[in-house]
Amino acid sequence: MDKTFVYDALRQVERDVVEGERRLAEQERAILQLKREGKDTATAEAELDTLRRAQRVLDQDRQRLLSLLQP
Repeated sequence: MDKTFVYDALRQVERDVVEGERRLAEQERAILQLKREGKDTATAEAELDTLRRAQRVLDQDRQRLLSLLQP
């Protein structure tokens, strides 16, 4: 596999990982706010679960790409 392609893909995945971490933190803050206001958090918690699953996939992609760069 062309290493240039792998590096490009890795850069994109790294950006996506950072954005995913930001979104996770934002969703966690939103849930805390809903709890403070005594509101239902079920939908927000379901969204958080979806974001966590997506983040795990990104982490796996990153690890796969890194393994392709190993000698």
